[in-house]
Amino acid sequence: MAFKTGDFVKVEKDGVFFEGHVIPGEAGYVTLKMVGGGYVSGFLENEVKVTVLTSDAASAPPEAPKQVVRNTAKGAGIKISPSGKKITIITTGGTIASYVNQDTRTVKPSFTGEDLLLEVPELEGFADFKIRDVFHLLSENMKPSNWKELAQVIYDEIKSGADGIIVTHGTDTMTYSAAAAAYMIDTPVPIVFTGSQRSPDRPSSDNHMNLMCAARAAAGDIAEVLLVMHGSSSDDFCSVHRAVKARKMHTSRRDTFKSVNMFPIANMDYFTGELTFLSNYVNYAKRGENELKITPALEEKCAIVKFVPGADPAIFDFYVEKGYKGIVLEGVGLGHVSDDWIPSLKKAADKKIPVVITSQCINGSTALGTYETGLAMRESGVVDAVDQLTESVFVKLMWLLGQDLDYEKVKELIVTEMKGDMSSMIID
Repeated sequence: MAFKTGDFVKVEKDGVFFEGHVIPGEAGYVTLKMVGGGYVSGFLENEVKVTVLTSDAASAPPEAPKQVVRNTAKGAGIKISPSGKKITIITTGGTIASYVNQDTRTVKPSFTGEDLLLEVPELEGFADFKIRDVFHLLSENMKPSNWKELAQVIYDEIKSGADGIIVTHGTDTMTYSAAAAAYMIDTPVPIVFTGSQRSPDRPSSDNHMNLMCAARAAAGDIAEVLLVMHGSSSDDFCSVHRAVKARKMHTSRRDTFKSVNMFPIANMDYFTGELTFLSNYVNYAKRGENELKITPALEEKCAIVKFVPGADPAIFDFYVEKGYKGIVLEGVGLGHVSDDWIPSLKKAADKKIPVVITSQCINGSTALGTYETGLAMRESGVVDAVDQLTESVFVKLMWLLGQDLDYEKVKELIVTEMKGDMSSMIID
């Protein structure tokens, strides 16, 4: 019997039966999102018998209620109640929108937002979804010009009445794009970045759970730019991170993102959607508190320079001589470089090029006044990032310079807390 994407089907192979929704896949294969909701299986069409149970992509099998989308060993299910919200899904590419090319065995973005929703039929009826397919890029190919375009699309959708935004994005540079959106946009509604570490055609893909959690967060009350992904290696909860405080910490684990120098704002139970707030020290903007505003200008001629023992200061001089407008310098420990870099730092200050020092350590804060070298760096014009992440302070520097502020004002504001980028409590 003929079948199409979205059909709920039963597949028989070697006397064993499998049920699930047909999702986009390679030609010649039947690719199913299984009843459990988190796993994908593929079958060669000429080796199986396919029976269409229903052509309604939102329907569940006859023996299971529509709202139950995943059964656990304990028999519990996930229930999604309608939110009544208007949510725009903005796709940019990345692993969450990719399949493995069977010829090259490499991953390439090919999904649209509509394809993503077909992969998660349980979201049918949860919200009034609108799709904006903006880019089809692996995230290493995202550039500042893409950040600006993306911010404008987000702004336009909120201005047009969206109650929440989901941005699907590759994980490798997600924190840069999310930080750019955070600094460029004052938002009255949640803006949620999500993605996946493993493509949807892999049995262990995290796309289903991450998109489910992102949708709940987009319909929720935390009106900031958020990053929502697996909080553990199991399919049990997602972490809701403040975008400017999150970092990708592992190349392949599904719980790759961690909040640095703070806890995530909350953890979200996958099965119930319930939020558990993790600290009394985190205040977050609530839905409707802020007025919508966009300031998308960026100074793209900024750089990140990493100091290593024995590094020639000519590496730093290169950016000064090439006319770069701002530099983030990753120092060691509390934010140090060797003494022979001090003259180069002074040259940058003489040319009114702001230099911000971060630490290569994961946790903690820079403190230039602790050691003699640090004090000399401060006297040469370098400013502390305190506990701001290299990724977010780099984007913040680009954004501040894009606002045509003078040198002293940029130095003042780069160390001023914005969008929650400096922690109120450092975790020792």
